[in-house]
Amino acid sequence: MLYLDIHCSFYFYLFCCSPVIIMVFPMVTALFIYFLLLLIPAAPSHLEDVLREQIAEGQPRTHRPWKKIVVIVEGIYSMEGEICKLPEIIAICKKYKAYTYLDEAHSIGAVGKTGRGVCELLGVDTADVDIMMGTFTKSFGSCGGYIAGSKDLIKYLKYTCPAHLYATSISPPAAQQIISSIKVILGEDGSNRGAQKLSQIRENSNFFRSELQKMGFEVLGDNDSPVMPIMLYNPAKIPAFSRECLKQNVAVVTVAFPATPLLLARARICISASHSREDLIKALKVISRVGDLVGIKYFPAEPQKQQQEGKTLKFD
Repeated sequence: MLYLDIHCSFYFYLFCCSPVIIMVFPMVTALFIYFLLLLIPAAPSHLEDVLREQIAEGQPRTHRPWKKIVVIVEGIYSMEGEICKLPEIIAICKKYKAYTYLDEAHSIGAVGKTGRGVCELLGVDTADVDIMMGTFTKSFGSCGGYIAGSKDLIKYLKYTCPAHLYATSISPPAAQQIISSIKVILGEDGSNRGAQKLSQIRENSNFFRSELQKMGFEVLGDNDSPVMPIMLYNPAKIPAFSRECLKQNVAVVTVAFPATPLLLARARICISASHSREDLIKALKVISRVGDLVGIKYFPAEPQKQQQEGKTLKFD
């Protein structure tokens, strides 16, 4: 395993230093890989069509065969909140001898029975994934990230990848924070705090998502995913939604072009296990009021009555 302070530069290195590698990115991914090559929908069947076409056509102009094909997927898509269809993607990659690169920035430490990410959640053997990447800035509350793969791959990256050669090492306090967080998540600290937090983040995520949908918002993503985008669409509504929420002491992250297509702007909500039910209800009330003001409730709202601790709460 290789620990990197600037792990995202591995994408750049892998592409720019390997002109005969084609990269395929199922679904919307982060901005820094938009320019690399090919963006396709998430359907595994479409992925298979693209791989068949690229294998048949080969490289542009010369039509020489590709030496390597790398399929890059995210465990939980940062702009969509959807959990990738990893078993189907792995099967297709094996069929066409393509490499699989799994970005677990939003899934490691957040999903799976013991927080080991989408491989554990979906029952995929980690040996079937050629390269695994994750960050220590989210679930682990530290800095940097990691690249995991075969011994030969890690050895090669240590000697040649600029992100490893020119970046500074992780500081001892940050490294200890990572180690301590892993022990808590896995239950190796002698407590059940990790299991409680994993259960809490699932409960918080599903509660918040269901309440937003009942209010009439268009919310993307899957159940159990802590990432939930609220669709805004109109670019003019981006600053309006953000500023009105901030006036009511709720800070939200809005995402617009070029991180998303021009007319698919959204507000991205990321739920934590540390959020209390009172925190979530307060945020829901503010988002509901601002949603009415800005006009982003695109579906009819259900009668809003939420039973909480014996009291009836109305989201007006």
